[in-house]
Amino acid sequence: MESKPLATLVIVEHDNQSLSVDTLRALSAASQIQQDGASLPVTALLAGYQCGAVLESLKCVENVSQIIAIDAAEYKHLLAENLSMLVVDVSKDFSHVLAPASTFGKNLMPRVAALLDVGQLSDVVAIEALDTVVRPIYAGNALARVRSNDSTKVMTIRSSAFDPVAVSSSPVVESVFTPDAVFAAEHCEFISQQKIESERPELPAASVVVSGGRGLGSKENFALVEQLADKLGGAIGASRAAVDAGFVSNDLQVGQTGKIVAPQLYIAVGISGAIQHLAGMKDSKVIVAINSDPDAPIFQVADYGLVGDLFEIMPELLEKV
Repeated sequence: MESKPLATLVIVEHDNQSLSVDTLRALSAASQIQQDGASLPVTALLAGYQCGAVLESLKCVENVSQIIAIDAAEYKHLLAENLSMLVVDVSKDFSHVLAPASTFGKNLMPRVAALLDVGQLSDVVAIEALDTVVRPIYAGNALARVRSNDSTKVMTIRSSAFDPVAVSSSPVVESVFTPDAVFAAEHCEFISQQKIESERPELPAASVVVSGGRGLGSKENFALVEQLADKLGGAIGASRAAVDAGFVSNDLQVGQTGKIVAPQLYIAVGISGAIQHLAGMKDSKVIVAINSDPDAPIFQVADYGLVGDLFEIMPELLEKV
């Protein structure tokens, strides 16, 4: 088996303007990969276009020993088709390659693993040793301890399982390497991106999330969730049933096939609590459930439960908040 230096590479997710909170959490996970009680050196790979602001932010992140920064038009949209080739090229000097288990990471890392001819460790929630991690299976109802013998450990990190790494007020990373490794995406091109703009915080980064489910009955009634979220300065989420019914767009879905969140406060309104939904929010610090069915599964994970008609409870709650 090929012997590699023991070091960790974290792929940076960003929008060419700012770091994603998921990257800060992946960097936190990277610091937990240790040998003899000491963390392996962590290198952050930043590829983008006119992303100087991201680089300056990255220089202030604790626990990063080196930054590899590549600024080229080819990486403006972070297409997996060519970014994966860059990661493979850089990864020859690293034993572990990490990325957030976000849409970005789920798009990129399987391609990286395939090009390296290794397996992928997905949705990692704990790191126990250099070759051993823990990941959820069966919609989070069980945890599997997985050991990898691959020379390169490729893994995606479930952000909700790790706190963000500390960020200094001034630069702390002195080593910045800027190679000329540019790979073009020969067989695909970026056409457009449809992104809903909102003044509310992004779901993964929000400390408060208010989610609505099928019990709200209509898109108009979902306004109750929006009003409560706005009063609490939180983000809006939804169950799959609410998304399928057209109450909100699918980018707000919380669950196994949606966003995985772990805010300080999660309020579930009219959500029964199917396994698929619980997998996406049960790690929240405080869970409040509002449902008319006292036997709804959501109450099994809730810290506080309000049993009653949400159309009576919500107006009263909005008045008192």
